[in-house]
Amino acid sequence: MTLDNTPARSRRDGDAIDSESIGIERPGLLPTKPGGRPHNEPFRDIVARNLARRTFLKGAAAVPVLLAGGSLFRSDEAEAAGRDGLNFRAIRPSKVDDVLVPRGYTSEVVLRWGDPLFPGAPQFNPNNQTAAAQRRQFGYNCDFVGYFALEGDRRALLCVNHEYTTGSDMFKNYVAGAMKAQVDIELAAHGGSVVEIVRDWSGWRYVKNSRFNRRITGDAPMRITGPAAGNRLLRTSEDPTGRNVLGMLNNCAGGKTPWGTWLTCEENFNQYFANNDDVADDAIREAHARYGVTGGASGRRWEKFYDRFDCAKEPNEPFRFGYVIEIDPYDPDFVPRKRTALGRCKHEAAATILARSGQVVVYSGDDQQFDYVYKFVSKGTYNPGNRRDNFDLLDEGTLYAAKFNDDGTGRWLPLTMDNPRLARRFANQGEILIKTRLAADAAGATPMDRPEDVQPNPVNGKVYVTMTNNSARTSIHPDPGSATSNPRVPNFNGHIIELTERGGDYAATAFRWDIFLLCGNPNINLLTDLEDLVPGLAANATFFAGFADANQLGQIASPDNIGFDSRGNLWIATDGQPFSADLGQPNDAMHVVPVQGPDRGRLRQFASGPRGCEVCGPEFSPDERTLFCAIQHPGEDGGYPNTTSNWPDRGIIPRASVVAIRHPDGRKIGT
Repeated sequence: MTLDNTPARSRRDGDAIDSESIGIERPGLLPTKPGGRPHNEPFRDIVARNLARRTFLKGAAAVPVLLAGGSLFRSDEAEAAGRDGLNFRAIRPSKVDDVLVPRGYTSEVVLRWGDPLFPGAPQFNPNNQTAAAQRRQFGYNCDFVGYFALEGDRRALLCVNHEYTTGSDMFKNYVAGAMKAQVDIELAAHGGSVVEIVRDWSGWRYVKNSRFNRRITGDAPMRITGPAAGNRLLRTSEDPTGRNVLGMLNNCAGGKTPWGTWLTCEENFNQYFANNDDVADDAIREAHARYGVTGGASGRRWEKFYDRFDCAKEPNEPFRFGYVIEIDPYDPDFVPRKRTALGRCKHEAAATILARSGQVVVYSGDDQQFDYVYKFVSKGTYNPGNRRDNFDLLDEGTLYAAKFNDDGTGRWLPLTMDNPRLARRFANQGEILIKTRLAADAAGATPMDRPEDVQPNPVNGKVYVTMTNNSARTSIHPDPGSATSNPRVPNFNGHIIELTERGGDYAATAFRWDIFLLCGNPNINLLTDLEDLVPGLAANATFFAGFADANQLGQIASPDNIGFDSRGNLWIATDGQPFSADLGQPNDAMHVVPVQGPDRGRLRQFASGPRGCEVCGPEFSPDERTLFCAIQHPGEDGGYPNTTSNWPDRGIIPRASVVAIRHPDGRKIGT
């Protein structure tokens, strides 16, 4: 196919419009205890008996082995649409400090860090930041983007996570913990935003004074709900009830419920807490260590100003973070709820789908090396006739952790007091949910290579699980299921697993699995012989769902967030391609790949982000004529002024933003 790198068009001036100008109506890394037990069977025998029959090895036999530096695409490749419905000129990997999209497409910045969201909110001034201003401005480091319709394809609410801050990229002469004023700005820049957007002839704009606009910050009041609410481990001196907490921290990806609420997920919350070595209670100290809470001072030094971040003073405070939080974007007064029934870990996402019974199923990954994949199945069933009847569905149900077997089967292990392995280790269900990782350790879940997004495909019904990478997997894992479902040693480029629930029922407790992608550069494919797999698969071997012509394949590393279009094509956003030597360290990007038909596995790059960024999302408008995605931490670690990126405004520092990609002809994205 013809390759093209077209710089995206970005709005550089007034993005916002006032609510008065339109009619608004409110609508009705290593684990302490690795899962699995030692297995003495030689890995050569496991490979010969099980891996040899795996789909990725069958497909690999048909993939030609290419030398490094070979052609990535055939230069005479036509642009004609395939049976996957995709018809665009794929772009090349890039190191340009801009958003690049295929020829004919445009990209516009809809929201950027510091944009004022409320009447009287000040314009962003990097040299005059205040916490009061930041609470009324769009937050830092966008991640999850959720589209919640107000008027179908013309008006909507965007729900956006603000994952974390990097003070050295925000402030001149930054020193961690030196100034409380800077800490307060960072707290205000965390959390999330709800912002109304509208589409007119020129594209998407945000509505500055919308009654729906909202900032949720790192110290916003929230409720703790579900089986762990009130548990002794959640009680602090500021909250002796264990039912109220201030803020959400490190919110990475998320999800949307069938009843129109926003699920936002706390991920690397451990980095905010300090002095775990000074906790007197051994069990509490060990539990915090399993989640990565540091023994001494934190990198941020927030504990200098707020006791709740000091484990020596508030040993239970870390137990109050690491949850999936539910928010009603249509109600600005809704108090966010931390749903403890979904467990506590470094949640990457919370993808919901209905089981045949009407029960709500929520999939999630725990984004750390050698941690687990989870699934929650609600006890109650969804009521489509009354939205508010569903608001407590996520407070009661069963949480499971995935066990991958080396024969391509798997089981969902219940993390409940009915599980004998857990009943003798935990006092009650609340403790299991607060110490989810330890419960999954005890249950025998399979350690994975940084499981991040877990998304059901609405077309083929399968579930896709991204493993971003795992450089720490330096030897064959003793659990054979872990070794086969994470077959690289080490895993620099990541992979994607395709999971099929038994009987096609999302509430099932058994599944089958396959490797869908072994990411990397197909031009240096080393999958040549079974002997190459002993003692482990080559770190840079690739496999693209059996697609046989490497000349037509793109290259990808570190898959992170994923989504699907209405044809079932898989869209993949990456986080870590600049660290992939196999790919030549290009910027992070957005890719698309069909999951079925003759083009299954034919991966193409659709967009590229600016330098130093991570691409997050993706999220389609209902008509699929807009693809939203977040550009997180452009120019990260470039300092102030930034030496790496000045996107999108070409100022002294870059600004994380949400962009909208469209085709001026109104085509569906990718067609």
